[in-house]
Amino acid sequence: MSEPVIADRKPSVTTLESGTYYWCACGQSGSQPFCDGSHSGTEFAPQEFALEETAKVALCNCKHTDNAPYCDGSHAKL
Repeated sequence: MSEPVIADRKPSVTTLESGTYYWCACGQSGSQPFCDGSHSGTEFAPQEFALEETAKVALCNCKHTDNAPYCDGSHAKL
């Protein structure tokens, strides 16, 4: 399996409204941390996640989290 591109070594902390989102797993998206289709032709696929209410979230940008799409601090070990 290929390694994802490290988009950043810190998470994207943002407030999201309730709804469905697609987190970039490949690291190539120009609209990090969300998918823009840049994974096309690779083995990567975006990860769908949903929020039932507005919430402040920390989304992983290093693409090495064990709790995708959320940051688990893995960037500190890269």
